[in-house]
Amino acid sequence: MVESVVKNWQGEQVGQTTFELRVAKEETAAHVVHRALVRQMTNSRQGTASTKTRAEVRGGGRKPWRQKGTGRARAGSIRSPLWRGGGVIFGPKPRDFNVKLNRKERRLALRTALVSRADDLIVVEEFSNELARPKTKELIAALTRWGVEPDNKALLILADIAENVYLSARNVQNLKLIPADQLNVYDLLHADKIVVTASALEKIQEVYSA
Repeated sequence: MVESVVKNWQGEQVGQTTFELRVAKEETAAHVVHRALVRQMTNSRQGTASTKTRAEVRGGGRKPWRQKGTGRARAGSIRSPLWRGGGVIFGPKPRDFNVKLNRKERRLALRTALVSRADDLIVVEEFSNELARPKTKELIAALTRWGVEPDNKALLILADIAENVYLSARNVQNLKLIPADQLNVYDLLHADKIVVTASALEKIQEVYSA
């Protein structure tokens, strides 16, 4: 069980909250999270890099000069990989980088990653009503009051993303905004501080508890 204080818009402590998620055993936790992280990063690769072999490069059908008697090295095609404009040896071809991971293991890794960041977790009250209109400066000021330094990479997790919050957050360089039901291991580990609303925390427990 993880206990955390809840802060309001002004950065004052107004209560406490607890959440409990089933995590991996200590001896296997790092391995499970690492597998999930590798899966996410490799699955994001497009795998569209492609080069042409000597068979695919245009031209080179005629032998450039006769086999013997010229004093030159023998050559059968001007598209040999040894020639300028020739094919590529062992170059990349389109491929699928996807790595499979069981759904239970993915969710276990996600819960383990979140609980491992408990010391950097900041729980705040729902604040969408505080932004009557999109105002990036006000959101940055609020993050500072909550304990997020200007140079910190912050992850803001909300139950539902209001338009004013989205418009206020989209231009903040070190801030990433995601809904509570779309968590991923990379963002949880990459952020220096994780700001989550109390309602988002409840949704996380509801969605990821099983």
